[in-house]
Formats: sequence, structure tokens, C-alpha cells
Amino acid sequence: MDWASILYLGTSFGLFVIFALILLRTWRPGNRDKMEKAKFRMLDED
Repeated sequence: MDWASILYLGTSFGLFVIFALILLRTWRPGNRDKMEKAKFRMLDED
């Protein structure tokens, strides 16, 4: 493997890890309740 292939695989793996961390943070039940409060508060103001 040359350096371009290694860099490409490293970048792809890094982006996949970042995506997985975002999903874990978003879908955790405790965080979901905290994130949904703002939406319901905004809907109540209307």
C-alpha cells in the first residue's frame, strides 16, 4: 500500500468514528430528553 491509500483509509476510518460518536451522543436516552426539551419549549411558545 502506498501513502495515498493509507491516508485515504485513515481519513475514512476517522470520519466513521466521528459519525458513530455523534450517533451515540444523540441517541442516548438521557441526552435525548435534554435535547428534546428545547423543541417542546419552542413549540409551546407558539
